[in-house]
Amino acid sequence: MAGLDTPLTPLRFLGRAAEVYPDKVAVVDGERTFTYTEFAALVTRFARALHASGIDVGDRVAFIAANSAELLAAHYAVPLAKGVLVAINTRLSAEEVQYICDHSGAVMLIGDAALLPDVPFATVREIVETPSVAGEFTGAAVPFADVLSRGSDEVIPWEVDDETATITINYTSGTTGRPKGVMYTHRGAYLNSLGELHHQGFGVDTKYLWSLPMFHCNGWCTTWAVTAASGTQVCLRAVRGDVMWELIDTLGVDHLCGAPTVLTTLATASEAHTLDRPLTIATAGAPPSPTVIGKIRSLGATLVHVYGLTETYGPYSVCEAKAAWNDLDPDEQATRLARQGVGFLTADHLRVVRQDELPLVDVAPDGVEMGEIVMRGNNVMKGYYDDVDGTTTAFAGGWFHSGDLGVMHPDGYVQLLDRAKDVVISGGENISTIEVEQALASHPAVADVAVVGVPDEKWGERPKAFVVLVAGSDVTGDDLVAHVKSKIASYKAPGAVEFIVELPKTSTGKIRKKELRDAEWSASESRIQG
Repeated sequence: MAGLDTPLTPLRFLGRAAEVYPDKVAVVDGERTFTYTEFAALVTRFARALHASGIDVGDRVAFIAANSAELLAAHYAVPLAKGVLVAINTRLSAEEVQYICDHSGAVMLIGDAALLPDVPFATVREIVETPSVAGEFTGAAVPFADVLSRGSDEVIPWEVDDETATITINYTSGTTGRPKGVMYTHRGAYLNSLGELHHQGFGVDTKYLWSLPMFHCNGWCTTWAVTAASGTQVCLRAVRGDVMWELIDTLGVDHLCGAPTVLTTLATASEAHTLDRPLTIATAGAPPSPTVIGKIRSLGATLVHVYGLTETYGPYSVCEAKAAWNDLDPDEQATRLARQGVGFLTADHLRVVRQDELPLVDVAPDGVEMGEIVMRGNNVMKGYYDDVDGTTTAFAGGWFHSGDLGVMHPDGYVQLLDRAKDVVISGGENISTIEVEQALASHPAVADVAVVGVPDEKWGERPKAFVVLVAGSDVTGDDLVAHVKSKIASYKAPGAVEFIVELPKTSTGKIRKKELRDAEWSASESRIQG
C-alpha cells in the first residue's frame, strides 16, 4: 500500500494560520496591518503575478529590501510560484549585488528604490520597486503594485511536489573570497522553523519584532516560524533603541532576535527600563559577553543564546538553560549562558573534532582541548549553488565544517572559542580573541570591543584591542590591560589598546574584524609570524 506522506514545506504554515486564525493580525508594517486572510491573499496574488511575469519552476527571484511586508510575503510567494528566493544583504555594494544576481541567475530583482543598483545584469529581465513604509513609490523601477495587478486571487495549494527542492539561496558574507550561495530546502526550512518555534517559545499570542534582517538566513527561518505559531510579525526597517522600546511598550512585543550589538542598543537606550511583561530575546552572530547577558537579564528579559551559520539555516544549537544553574551566582550563570550549547530539537548532535584529521575524531570532553565545530542533518544546507568543489570540501568526513573552534565541556555543552581565522598565535600559544573581548567587556567603562592579532617582532603576533568607551568614561589603556590580567592569564592580555568611536560592523551586527586586521597587517609581508 502506498504511503500517505506529504512533502514538508513551510508554505503550509501560512495556509494553516489563515484557516484557523483568519481575522488575527499577521503582519504590522508601519501604519499597514494585514490579517492572516489578507496576508495569505497578498501572497497568493503575488505568486500568481510571478507566474504571469514569466517566473517558471526553479527560477531565482532576487530581493533587496529592508524588513517589510513585501519581503516577508516573498518568503511565501516565490516558493509558492515554484521559484527560489534570493534575499540579498542590504549593505552590499552595487557590484556585489550584481555578482549575486548574475551567479544565481536571478531573472527578477525586487527591492527598495534606494537599494536597487544601476548596473547591468546578465539574467535579470525585470527590476521592481517595493513601496516605502508609507506605501509610496519613487518611479525608479516598475512599481510593485503594477506587478501585483498581473496576478489573481485564484487559490494555489500550500504545498510542493518535492521537499528536497531548493526554497531559497542565501549568500555568505564573502569575507575570504567570493560569497557562496547556500541552498536551503523546503524540508530543512520546515524543520528549522519548528526548532525556532520550540526553543524561542513562539505561540499564538506572540508579537515578534523584526530587529533581525529578514535577508539574513531568511531571518533565521523566523519568517516561517512565527507564522507556524500563528503569531504577529512587526516589521522594523531600521534598528534604533527608542523605536524598539516604543514598539515593545505600545504593541506588547514579547519576542525579538539580534546579534549582541542589538542587545547593547536595547540595554543602553535612554528609554530602557525594567520590563513589566515577558520579553524573550534570541541572540547569535557572535558570542555575547557575560556582561551583555547580565544587562539584558537585569531588565527582566529572558535570553536564548543560539549558534549557527548561513550554512545551517541560521541557528543550529541552543544554550538550553538548566534549572540547576539558578543556584549559581549571577556571574557564573551568565558564563554558562554564553556557551553555544547543544543541537536544536530538530538538529543532530553538535560535535567538536580535531582539526585536519579524517576520519573525524572527537576532542576530549574536558573543556580544554580545542577543535573544530562540525554539524550534519536536516539543519545543514543542501550545498553551495554551482560550487561542487566548495560543497565537497565543506562536507569532508560526512559533516559540515564550520571553521569555528571550540571545546566540548563535560556536560555535553559546546563553547565557541574563536573563528579559526581569528585565533591569535603568540609565541606558540593559542589565544582566543573572544576570551580577551569578554574580559574587557566586563569593565564598566567599555561599551564595545574587538580584539585581533597584530604583528609583533618578539612573539610573532599579539592581541590588540579596539575599544569603544561608555560616554563620559575616564580610563586608560593601561587600566584596561590591568583589568584583563585580573580576569584571565596575563599572557592573553592585549599588547595595545586603541580607543575608537565606533567599530566597523556588518548589517547583522557582526564586527568586521577583517578590516581591523587588514589595516594592522598592511605593512607586513606575511601574516605568518614567528
